[in-house]
Order: sequence, then C-alpha cells, then structure tokens
Amino acid sequence: MNDTKRAFEATLKRLQLDYLDMYLIHWPSAGYVEKWRALEDLYEAGLIKAIGVSNFEKPHLDKLLATAKVVPAVDQIETHPYFQQAELHDLLAKLDIRHEAWGPLGQGKSDVLTNPVLVQIAKAHHKSVAQVILRWHLQRGIIVIPKSVHAERIQQNMAVFDFDLTPAEMSVIATLDKNQRGSSDPQDAEWLARATTME
Repeated sequence: MNDTKRAFEATLKRLQLDYLDMYLIHWPSAGYVEKWRALEDLYEAGLIKAIGVSNFEKPHLDKLLATAKVVPAVDQIETHPYFQQAELHDLLAKLDIRHEAWGPLGQGKSDVLTNPVLVQIAKAHHKSVAQVILRWHLQRGIIVIPKSVHAERIQQNMAVFDFDLTPAEMSVIATLDKNQRGSSDPQDAEWLARATTME
C-alpha cells in the first residue's frame, strides 16, 4: 500500500500537480487488491478524481470488487477488430465500468489496417481504415485514445464524428474477431510474476 502511495506522490511531484484526474493500476499483478485500497484512500482524500484499472479481466474484477469500496471508473484493455473482447465489454457495461481500448488499431502488429473488409467500408465512407476502426469503437461505446506522433494522423483520428457505420457494417466488423491478442495475457501467471518484478 505504501509503495503505491509513494509512486503516486512521485508522479504528482514529477508533474508538478496537486491532484490527478485519473490514476490506473496497470496490470493485475501480485498485490493489486492492496494497491486498489491505496488508490481508494487517495481518491477519498481528493488527490485523484477517478481511479481505474488496466488489463483486468473477469477473474481480476471479481476479486477486486469483492472488497472494493469504489468501483473502477475505467478498465483499459486491449481491444481492436481482431480482439474485440465482446464478453468483457458486456461485463464492464453491466458493472458500470467504462471500457477504454488500448491498441485500438491493432498496435501495428497485424494486418488489420489492410483487411479487405475494412478497406471496403473505408472506401464507402471516403475515410481511412483507421478512421473506420475508431468509429467502430465509438459506436460500441468504447473510449479510444489512439497514439500518433504525426500531425496528419492526429487530425484524421479526430475526424471520426462526421459519419456513422451502418448496422450491417458493424455486424460485418464483428465477424472479423480472431481472439488475436497482440500483447501479454493478463491471466498468464508466469508473465504477471515477471511484470511484478518490473514495477
């Protein structure tokens, strides 16, 4: 618990702030319930306006919520057309936890940006495939914060509010799910043990 509070204080100092808008537990590694208690204390003290988690799946959420006083505001999880997380998405909605996608464009580790189905939909809307994917996330009620260092792409990423995907297009994108994770599995105990030593 003290390590979490020390890490938070170091972040505040580094950013030269009095409080943070949001603070997340990055992985469900060892001790995450105790870390959550520390975040709840900071939240109740007004030092954090919202607290959340990242990479938490159903077993982690079940364990956390069994003792939590504050429900996470958000769960930031890998989500893209090849890894749609439909069941977890529905669970988060039921728990009133916002679903935020990380790697919303597939992290460049797959051919999602050249997928023929997505290319066809993009052409129909005179948009890029990335814009179609971002729009798909938004229409599912998912928060997206795509990463880019290129001004043109940043502008394109913001230009996703002037069109809608049809129900048929949403349905066809749903068929692209391959359950293809591009990163580490949060339920891989061996990987989580290594991640704990990296924190």
